[in-house]
Amino acid sequence: MSGRNTNPHVPSESLEEFLEVASEFRLGDLVTEQPHPLTTDLSKLARDDLAAAIATLKEVDLGALALLQGYAPVIEPLAVAMADTLAAGQRVFLCGCGATGRLSISLEVFARRGFLGEATGDQLVGFMAGGDAALVRSIERFEDYPEHAVRQLHELEFGPGDLLVGITEGGETSFVIGATEEAARTSSRQPFFLYCNPDEVLARVATRSKRILENDAVRKINLSVGPMAITGSTRMQASTVQMAAAGWALARRTAPDRLAGGMEAFRGWVEATDFSFLVPFIEKEEALYERGSHVLYEPGEFGITVLTDTTERSPTFSLPPFENVLRPEDVLSGCYLHVEAESSAQAWESLLDRAPRTLSWGGLEHLTGEGNLLGFDFSDQVVARREAAGTHVRFRVANEPDAIALHFGNLSHRIPAAGRDSFSRHLLLKLVLNIHSTLVMGRWGRFEGNVMTYVNATNRKLIDRAIRYVLLILDRQDGLQPSYEDVARELFRVRDDLKRDEPIVMKTVRAFRQAR
Repeated sequence: MSGRNTNPHVPSESLEEFLEVASEFRLGDLVTEQPHPLTTDLSKLARDDLAAAIATLKEVDLGALALLQGYAPVIEPLAVAMADTLAAGQRVFLCGCGATGRLSISLEVFARRGFLGEATGDQLVGFMAGGDAALVRSIERFEDYPEHAVRQLHELEFGPGDLLVGITEGGETSFVIGATEEAARTSSRQPFFLYCNPDEVLARVATRSKRILENDAVRKINLSVGPMAITGSTRMQASTVQMAAAGWALARRTAPDRLAGGMEAFRGWVEATDFSFLVPFIEKEEALYERGSHVLYEPGEFGITVLTDTTERSPTFSLPPFENVLRPEDVLSGCYLHVEAESSAQAWESLLDRAPRTLSWGGLEHLTGEGNLLGFDFSDQVVARREAAGTHVRFRVANEPDAIALHFGNLSHRIPAAGRDSFSRHLLLKLVLNIHSTLVMGRWGRFEGNVMTYVNATNRKLIDRAIRYVLLILDRQDGLQPSYEDVARELFRVRDDLKRDEPIVMKTVRAFRQAR
């Protein structure tokens, strides 16, 4: 695959513009951006000992879930506030960006379907930076602007008696901070702010984080669970514990003292589940990609959870995102989604349990609008379209009374789930899919050790992350310690000529090695 890896619809920020604000986006001191000590050799394990790699990732997940259980007392006030708000006939809003945006919308879907206590209907609203279209393809740099959050919040008619729960893995996302501050100004109900880094570190790293941590009108819930299994990949442990915290707060809103018990039961289920069945599944998907074949995921009742994992592979590992049928120039993505529905609109309503909510402002309508969203056609039409483009193998997920069933070509496995509620099933499947997709990418060379070498450096946070990874690899492997500014300069130069499927981190590393 060739072609420049640039987005013609969004103006690129210059090096000078980035360096002017870089001090606010240099996030290397955050715990969520640190390498995890258990996964230093994960890429090697993915290639040489898959069973050990799976066991390692499971161990990291179990550690995060154990820490979450200890946070039950500080989550109880959130459950009480949710119960009071819903009982008063008002609405609860969940807000996030990227992975936390997808989990916010996922929780809305679960709430509508009655997976989180009594069904909430329109009283629970999940939204993310860029609107529903960003579920599939991130809207570049949208999350950098708090004013966009304010506008989205008011377009959703957030009112004086409503409750907002801002969810950000790191605690420094401008969009979520902007929404939370506006909610504090607008509503009589104090908003909540969920994050996964120590307060003292956050306050030192970013002025915007210090400002909200010191805002007495905002209630803070710190869910720190340590580094991610893949350095900085907060789609993993951070989003898991945040989804669990907000989801169980809603599910236990009439009995918040039962939070810890639910968390303990879920962790016990994870611990008892043998994830080693994933070895042939991972090997099969990686082999399909290696020979140019594709995978068609058919999620059944798990639509929003499977959609989340499959779409998050693109920004995490710089893979071609899901192609849009309105853009014939789009490269075919390695995997796609099939939802049983006659039209794209019906498929989206099946996924969301409502009509999509899109944005028609900001000069990005071609990305955020309804037309663009419906161009991601997951309906029955996708089968013939995709099969005409090449070999496809189907990966089916089914919700059975006593199991979560996975069928991938000639492979099948049933995860015992008798007596487990629907939300817990979705949460367990999230862990399974995160491990599966991460190790497929590890075998495919999409990270080095536990560092993402294919960072998609499209917003300020991700540019900083790419710079830090270059510095880390140069120091570890070459003993080189160039300045942050010098690496930024080289990375921007490399980015301007980056081809599709090239790792921006390693290409920048090679440039310094050649210069030496």
